Amino acid sequence: MALYLEVIARKAEGGSDYPPLLFVHGSCHAAWCWDEHFLPYFAAHGFDAYALSLRGHGASESPRTPRWTSIASYVSDVEQVAAELPCEPVLIGHSLGGYVVQKYVEKHDPPGAVLVAPSPRRGMRSVWLRSSLRDPWPYLKMWLTQDPYSLFATPERCHRLLFSPDMDEETVRQYWTRLGPESFRCAFETIGKPPDADRIRGTPMLVLGAAADRIVPESPLQNTAADYDAEITMIPEMAHDMMLENNWQQAADAMLAWLNRTLVPA
Repeated sequence: MALYLEVIARKAEGGSDYPPLLFVHGSCHAAWCWDEHFLPYFAAHGFDAYALSLRGHGASESPRTPRWTSIASYVSDVEQVAAELPCEPVLIGHSLGGYVVQKYVEKHDPPGAVLVAPSPRRGMRSVWLRSSLRDPWPYLKMWLTQDPYSLFATPERCHRLLFSPDMDEETVRQYWTRLGPESFRCAFETIGKPPDADRIRGTPMLVLGAAADRIVPESPLQNTAADYDAEITMIPEMAHDMMLENNWQQAADAMLAWLNRTLVPA
C-alpha cells in the first residue's frame, strides 16, 4: 500500500499552458523549502507548481526504518506523486533530490529536468573527501553515527554548509529548526553505480550550480552536465540552499528563462 506523502501545490491563476513542475527536496529538508519562495514565484509566472515531501520527511508518512530507506524508494515516491498530476511533470531536484531526479529520468521521459546543486552523477565520494579535509569532524561523525543530519546538527554548522555568510542568523535558525533526519543508506548509495547517462541524455536538462557552494563545487557539476549534454548555469555569490538564500530569485530567474526556452506550451 502506498505511503501518505505530503504535497504542497501552488497553481497558476487562470490555469497553465505548460507541464506542471514537481519539486524534490534534498537531504534533511521537506516540501516547505520550496514553498518559501519558488512555488509562489513559478505559479505567478504561469506554472502549476508542486512540491512533495519524501517518505520520512515533513508531514509524509515515515517507514519503519527510515535510516535504511533506499534511493529507489524515494524514486517510487516521486512516481506516486507524478502519476497523480494531469500530465508528466518537469522534475526539479535539489542536492540529494537532484540525484533522485536523475534516477527517475532513467525510467521515465519527462519534458525536462532541472538539477539544483545536485549530488553529481559520478558520485559524492570526491565531494565528501574534499569537504572532510576542510572540516573533518562533521563528516567523521556522520559516518560513525550513520546519521547525515549530524552535518547540520547546530545552527552554526547549518549556516556554514548551506547558506551564505550574510544570511541573517535568526532566519538560518528558523530554517535549521525545520531540518530533520535523513536516510544513511541514500547517502551511501550516491557513491555507488552512477545513473545511466545514455538513458537520461535525451531529456532536456539544466544543471544549476551555486558558485559559493561549500558542499557541491563546480567541477562535478560540469561533469554531470557534460555526461547528460545538459546546459549548466552557475549563480554567483550563491550557497547550497539556493531556494532559501537572500538572492534566491537569481536562481529562480535562471530556471524560468530555461523553462521558457525549452518547453512548448499546449
